[in-house]
Amino acid sequence: MKKKAKTKIVKAKKVKVKKFSKKELIDFKKLILKVKDSIVDDIKHISDDTLKKSQKDASGDISGYTYHMADVATDTYDREFSLGLASNDRQFLYELEDALKKIDDGVFGICENCKALIAKTRLKAVPYARLCVKCQEKKEKK
Repeated sequence: MKKKAKTKIVKAKKVKVKKFSKKELIDFKKLILKVKDSIVDDIKHISDDTLKKSQKDASGDISGYTYHMADVATDTYDREFSLGLASNDRQFLYELEDALKKIDDGVFGICENCKALIAKTRLKAVPYARLCVKCQEKKEKK
């Protein structure tokens, strides 16, 4: 004779996650959009200065003589440095876009690790923060 296994159904506890109010989310959205506009302006400025000018125009050299190797190297370094800054700014834009999406989805300001509410002061300083301070410290220690 087969014995039937007893199954026990355990109800999961519903954990209510704290969220920011609509007014607070609107304020954070304004802050993020302001930072985003500033970054877009920076990228536009860098691309105008770096990509839309020839190396001769960027150096300010109006003579017909050839460049000295050191001048070319300096100009090349400056261009690469500027493009690196623009690349970092683009990554920052992706983070800001993700934060805006989280606001729309209603999950902005919630730590991705422990699901606790991230402090307002942290979000004002780092509006794209994904982790609370404790979880970020744990992550950085690894």
